[in-house]
Amino acid sequence: MTNVRWIGCGLLLALLAACGKTETAPAYAVPVFVEHPAGGIGKSVTAYPGEVRAREEAALSFRVGGKLLRREVDAGQRVSKGQLLAVLDAADFELQARAAQAQYAAAEADLVRARDEHKRYAALAAQQLVSRSALDAQTAALKAAQGQADAARATLDVNRNQADYAQLHAPEAGMIASREAEAGQVVAAGQTIYTLAADGAREVAIALPESDIRDFSVGQAVEVELWNQAGKHLPGSIREIAAAADPQTRTYAARISLAPEALNEVELGQSARVFISHGKGNALSVPLAAVQPGKQGQQASVWVVNPANGTLQARAVTLGTYGAETVPVLQGLKGDEWVVAAGGHLLREGQQVTAVDRANRPVLAPASAAKKGE
Repeated sequence: MTNVRWIGCGLLLALLAACGKTETAPAYAVPVFVEHPAGGIGKSVTAYPGEVRAREEAALSFRVGGKLLRREVDAGQRVSKGQLLAVLDAADFELQARAAQAQYAAAEADLVRARDEHKRYAALAAQQLVSRSALDAQTAALKAAQGQADAARATLDVNRNQADYAQLHAPEAGMIASREAEAGQVVAAGQTIYTLAADGAREVAIALPESDIRDFSVGQAVEVELWNQAGKHLPGSIREIAAAADPQTRTYAARISLAPEALNEVELGQSARVFISHGKGNALSVPLAAVQPGKQGQQASVWVVNPANGTLQARAVTLGTYGAETVPVLQGLKGDEWVVAAGGHLLREGQQVTAVDRANRPVLAPASAAKKGE
């Protein structure tokens, strides 16, 4: 009986030993999405959305108020210098001019009479037939009549000018970018009727962030890409930067001047992107998803793929100011290294991976098989 118990125990131990000798499942290389750090040594490139505008844009308005009788042009129409654009109802101005004309005629008649009276009194005073004070009174009356005539003449000129101001003419050749009033509308003096984009230079209006405003300067070279011509970059430069930030958006308005050879490529109102290099030091950047939080007291890190054996290495990096989608890497990376751009929280040090690009194509040659037992 005792032998049977010992045999049973031996079989049980053998069975347990057999169960413990399970084979380790082979490790497969995990595909990871990688990319090179963006930017280059010394500068980072950022794209800013903008709109093609004319360098000279004028808000056209009447110098007098009144009822808009008719519009002669519409938005998008080309105009020449001096062309009639709009007309106000000038009936009241013409009546005022006629009234001023009558007042001027009366003042001229009074001036003629005062001049004749002065001549007569001057002749009588020479013959000592009237007193000196009487001549002085006629002299004062002549000066007053002259002043009244001059004032009436000025009033007549003003009223005639107002009648002329009832017609709005183009100050320069260009294109009507927008219109702000309709026929029949009563407009005030100085109210914008049209916006004229003058012929000549074209620019791109953009907004620069307040956080990086010290990285930009007037005259800095940029590249402009039109939305309808993707991949084609036009040369340009920063012409002006606003002295103060917009109180609502906290951005600085800037104008990008296009090179003369690029003027034929753009049209007013086109959407564009302006690529500007800025920043200092090693301005390589990586996506926000590539950054892994460091342990207590340690720097942030990124996963870098070792091209020799296809394994992962945690690389400590020094980061700059975080952006909306990327963060600059000031130290710790080179521009030709492959960085895991997403899913880093699921990876581990030394893990075998297959590096692929956005099109799911391998970017590294297959590494030699790892030795068994490693």
